[in-house]
Amino acid sequence: MKLIAIGDNVVDVYLERNEMYPGGNALNVAVLSRQCGAVETAFIGIVGNDTEGDHILDSLKKENVDASRVRRAIGESGKAYVNLDEEGDRIFVKSNKGGIQSALKLRLTEEDYESITHYDVLHTSIYSSLEDELPRLQKLIPLSYDFSNHYTDELFKKACPYLTFAFVSGSDLSELEIDALIAKIHSFGTANVVVTRGSSGVIMSNGSNRYIQGIEEAEVIDTLGAGDSFIAGFLTSFFNQSSIEESLQFAALNAARTCEVMGAFGHGKSLMV
Repeated sequence: MKLIAIGDNVVDVYLERNEMYPGGNALNVAVLSRQCGAVETAFIGIVGNDTEGDHILDSLKKENVDASRVRRAIGESGKAYVNLDEEGDRIFVKSNKGGIQSALKLRLTEEDYESITHYDVLHTSIYSSLEDELPRLQKLIPLSYDFSNHYTDELFKKACPYLTFAFVSGSDLSELEIDALIAKIHSFGTANVVVTRGSSGVIMSNGSNRYIQGIEEAEVIDTLGAGDSFIAGFLTSFFNQSSIEESLQFAALNAARTCEVMGAFGHGKSLMV
């Protein structure tokens, strides 16, 4: 399968380690899909003309992800400053609110649209501000979207009619709340809904059937990127013609392996002092 991801990227700065790692939902899915079996992946986004931007592009190159359509702009790349607790979970400290990519909305060109048609699925997220492009993109390729846990009914109404896959974080929701959330997303037009629940595993609905997937064991050192790894694993497996059950299990295994490396996919770099 071939996957393209568009939108958000960031450098995660681990303050206690004095290191930075490339990340961001869309960028992570492109890289992690390539790592777990996609024959080709690409990423389109905006990075700054700084050391962090250099590191993001260098990491994409090393991971064999096509970054030829990444835009570079004058300004700071997105940065999130984090620490890890004893369980390897991220503690968010602060950010520069997306840096230059949040100031400059990504505008897709006709050449971008043409390149997108060569892929099997497109992934983006709530952090990518791509909602206005979804109606046109949906005519070209199946769409996957991560709502994280910051969704609103207004966003559902705007995005869901055009999506094939919706991923939502629901760790803090009860079973009744999850049922209502899944029903709502289906009602707005999305065929497949996946609710991730951290250590409680995943619930997926395709409208006709409900699927439950538990987590896989891991030697956890850093959970950052595990959710993105699940998305990448599921899409890669599913578009390689695996069943939903097989794809969910593969995704859980992929997420577990991600928890065993620093950052979403490694490539740590010491910060200049």
